[in-house]
Amino acid sequence: MERRPLKTRERSWAKSLARLLVRWRVRPNSISILSILFAALAGVAFLLSRDASPLVRLALLITAAAGIQLRLLCNMLDGMVAVEGRMASKVGDLFNEFPDRVADVVILATAGDAVMRFSVAPALGWCAAVFALLTAYVRALGGSLKLEQDFRGPMAKPHRMATMTAASIADGVAGLFGYRDYALTAALIVIIVGCLITLFRRLRRMVIELESR
Repeated sequence: MERRPLKTRERSWAKSLARLLVRWRVRPNSISILSILFAALAGVAFLLSRDASPLVRLALLITAAAGIQLRLLCNMLDGMVAVEGRMASKVGDLFNEFPDRVADVVILATAGDAVMRFSVAPALGWCAAVFALLTAYVRALGGSLKLEQDFRGPMAKPHRMATMTAASIADGVAGLFGYRDYALTAALIVIIVGCLITLFRRLRRMVIELESR
């Protein structure tokens, strides 16, 4: 499968970490599975934050943000170890894709459940999760039709996770001053709208490319 273009792969620390994992013979598929565990950490932190005191809630939401970023780190490193370390396997594409989809659902759905102020928030979380799955499906569908996979946004996976990371920290801090739940709810709405735009752009490109054959 085609790799998502990431400038972070060219950073010296990323290459050094990937080389270290190759030296330790850590399998790329194991790194992919680890991304689910970090997503689960974020999900548990979101759920526990719902009824926590403001200070504990801040700590939990920072933990959720860390889990999201560690999930993304695993998503980058599994491909680097597979390619640079020549450790790719026949089932590597499966392990590269499926854990990502599980992680998206876990993070976005639990973020909606973490909101107390707005009763619609859980539904927003699940809607964001569904649209995240659809953006990934359309990208993979393009590849199955022998088209170049389209990783464009504005709400591709890195954009979704950056939005949730920033919103988690912002909402935790805002909660100390009595303004909890606004940032998380706004982030879910932004992700839903952004995913709809992303879907339209990707589908439009697919139609144009298919019709030009």
